[in-house]
Amino acid sequence: MEKNRREFLKTAGVGVLGAGAAALLGSQKAFAAPAKGVPKGPVKIGIMGFQAGVAAVPGIAGIRAAQIWADQINKAGGILGRKVKLKIEEESKAKDTVEKFKKLTIKEKCDVVSGILSTGNGQAVGKEAEKIKQLWLSWDGTTQKGLIETQPKAFYGFRSVDNELEAVAGAITTAKVFPNIKKVAGIGNDYSYGRNCWAAYKRVLSMYNPGVRFEEGIFTKLGETDFSAAIDALAAKKPDLIMSSFWSGDTSIILKQAAGKRLFQKVKGCFTTGGGVHDTLKKEFTPEGLILGYNSLYFRWTDNWPLLNEFTKIYHQKHNAYPVYECCHAYFTLQAYKAAVEKCYGLTGQWPTKEQVVEALRGINVPSLSGYRGYRQDNKQECCFFMGLTTHKNSYDFVTIDPVYILPSAMIQKPEGYTFDQWATAWEKKVKG
Repeated sequence: MEKNRREFLKTAGVGVLGAGAAALLGSQKAFAAPAKGVPKGPVKIGIMGFQAGVAAVPGIAGIRAAQIWADQINKAGGILGRKVKLKIEEESKAKDTVEKFKKLTIKEKCDVVSGILSTGNGQAVGKEAEKIKQLWLSWDGTTQKGLIETQPKAFYGFRSVDNELEAVAGAITTAKVFPNIKKVAGIGNDYSYGRNCWAAYKRVLSMYNPGVRFEEGIFTKLGETDFSAAIDALAAKKPDLIMSSFWSGDTSIILKQAAGKRLFQKVKGCFTTGGGVHDTLKKEFTPEGLILGYNSLYFRWTDNWPLLNEFTKIYHQKHNAYPVYECCHAYFTLQAYKAAVEKCYGLTGQWPTKEQVVEALRGINVPSLSGYRGYRQDNKQECCFFMGLTTHKNSYDFVTIDPVYILPSAMIQKPEGYTFDQWATAWEKKVKG
């Protein structure tokens, strides 16, 4: 019997282990193609990520992860018996990205679009998703300031975790492993993410180390490749620690140039998101003892999670590289979509509408590469963040981390209904208390 919307909403939002997740963990196919209620054509999924420029490393990684996921799902029988077909478009400037998003929706008739890394693109696509009623599962692009200013609440758009979480996790880790630092300098890209991360890092570190003093932050143009002047300026400040929110190819570039000037011989470092390009951080220029953050995926966080082990093996065989955090963002969004569709079908016996999928995604919890991940009721992701100290003690030509600190987003992400400032103020009172 078909349930009405009120009954549907009561049950669709509960956390589920989707049938597709069980298939990926080694079970047999959970579904054969049903006799009725499911269209015969493929499920079309739009994928959007950078493929050129400074953001290409994580963008391409996310696209690769989506392709691996689709191959696995199709081998296991598809989604309710429907084959998955990916439609890939390159993320670029906001105007062009919106046009490609519309193309995927209107011309390609995609059931859902997964992707987007840039905050600016996320703001623009988020508005368009609501306008044309397209389900959009973002990989990144979720800065606090951007959401407050443009789109504090959405129905069809599902966001990543707050981008400032790397800075929050970095500040907590700094306070833990370097409790005696007195002066901190910072460098980041000159746009919302870089500035928001610096502000969040200062705010949280000050809670746990009230005596710390911060120098004025240095902000460079996104895509910059010559950091000679910035390195000299950082050294002139004579800090105990340098915090960097660089998240792509600029991380390895500045470390290589800093090594030539021996910057980190005496100064400690906290690279809050540098693990996003971890296999470019070669031992020859990346010293041991730096704090390094990996966002939502560290490929060596455990040997006991089958999805990670299988995926890492496949990824390395295909691409001679190891997966980074954007792989997990991409993989999770697709896992969640499949589980939500299957949940809806279990309730109604019909292929769900986008509106039904939205309700099923809220509160969902599915296995991904970094463990179980989910969406909150406010359409925002939850996951774990991984940080640690760089070490050369491994079999690779790049650094890894030891020990590994795992920080759940439930601990370091602002609760529903709070701005970052409101949450930080309440948090600070508890710390002082």
